Amino acid sequence: MIVWINGTHGAGKTTTSALVRQLIPDSRVFDAEKVGETLMDITPGPPETDNFQHWPPWRPLVVETARHVLDYTGGTLVIPMTVLVEQYWREISAGPARYAIPVRHFVLHADQDTLRGRIEGEHLVPSPFRLHYLEPYAEAARGWLHAEAEVIDTTHLTASEAARRIADAVTTRPV
Repeated sequence: MIVWINGTHGAGKTTTSALVRQLIPDSRVFDAEKVGETLMDITPGPPETDNFQHWPPWRPLVVETARHVLDYTGGTLVIPMTVLVEQYWREISAGPARYAIPVRHFVLHADQDTLRGRIEGEHLVPSPFRLHYLEPYAEAARGWLHAEAEVIDTTHLTASEAARRIADAVTTRPV
């Protein structure tokens, strides 16, 4: 099974995923961003973009990497990754289905003020990249994203509480 943890920057995906891994037996975390980093390391590089998710190879490479890891290890793969473009999510989620790999899609949500505060509190200089995605996240959340996932509002939850909700949902209500 794949447990995909979506949400914008500052929602707590990375921290929550590490905690989910501890709560779900035989699970491991796969950082799909590393696939994007691999594509960025190609010399000369792919066409210029502000986000590696726009490169068409990224999406099937994430699916194939996840599939091969699961074929090798079994268990549950926890993937913390922001995907805000509906077409990209459709491509990614269709991939595991072709291999009969169930996917549980969770979105860690928080209100805009909370997200902005988390991003601004992370470093001395807040990341413009991370702040840039607040509005695209809000737009996706109002549109397709929340309809396509199990939403966990982290505005007033700790990462441990969010992880427990995901683990409980996965273990008590499997796909």
